[in-house]
Amino acid sequence: QVQLVESGGGWVQPGGSLRLSCAASGGTLSTYTVGWFRQVPGKEREFVAAIKRSGSGTSYRDSVKGRFTVSRDNDKKTMYLQMNRLEPEDTAVYYCVAGLGNPITSSLGLASTYDYWGQGTQVTVSS
Repeated sequence: QVQLVESGGGWVQPGGSLRLSCAASGGTLSTYTVGWFRQVPGKEREFVAAIKRSGSGTSYRDSVKGRFTVSRDNDKKTMYLQMNRLEPEDTAVYYCVAGLGNPITSSLGLASTYDYWGQGTQVTVSS
């Protein structure tokens, strides 16, 4: 069973940047598809980005394309979400996720694709 721990959240002004990290333990990260979701209180959880096992395939929600970059370092058992040009609408709790197997790209945005979830880290974008 994989345990996921996020870090790197915090407060930033609009236009600023943050990098989230997610450390995995208890499993071999290279065998998992990994990604990020986010949730605002009172709203549904939404997909942010994902990257396949080999790192060759990625997927992003439209509103973060060109601003966010998802990556992974299987040797360090860590995944990352680089967030640039942050907007107040990006404010949320961000969760890293991991799922066994190698799903098709169209499934990367589905919460059901992922078996393991971190506890979340708060990102607040405001002036």
